[in-house]
Amino acid sequence: MIDPTQLQSMSAEELRALAVQLISDVRHKEAVNAKLTHEIAVLRRLQFAAKSEKLPPEQRSLLDEAIDADLIAVEHELAHMSGQPPRETEPNKPRRAALPAALPRVVLHHEPESTLCQCGCQLKRIGEDVSEKLDYTPGVFTVERHIRGKWACAKCETL
Repeated sequence: MIDPTQLQSMSAEELRALAVQLISDVRHKEAVNAKLTHEIAVLRRLQFAAKSEKLPPEQRSLLDEAIDADLIAVEHELAHMSGQPPRETEPNKPRRAALPAALPRVVLHHEPESTLCQCGCQLKRIGEDVSEKLDYTPGVFTVERHIRGKWACAKCETL
């Protein structure tokens, strides 16, 4: 950077030479700036633009199925080589923790309106499904316990 006091002591020729040098520096920096701007635009296009290699969701799911089948085959082969029996069941899925027993519970029974089958026979209770739902009323947590009966006909074996 040139000090303003130095400009006062320079001759006209030196000032012209300095102006030419500064103009060439500005042009060089503008060219570098334009080049970098172009590179950024190209990189953004590569990163974020739509790609023709993208697979539609239907084809992607086919590819996932093929990969899963290959992985299962490799697991079976590895288990066979190591002498361990292959795993037949899928890995355990994460389960929710049971709701604390200390919370107050409200039991709701859901039963069919009629226990007569379409064939005319009486339905027989064969079990029940139980689900719990956490409920919050301002200041109080409660658990709604929904009990749904399972019914079947002994004659026509329908549920």
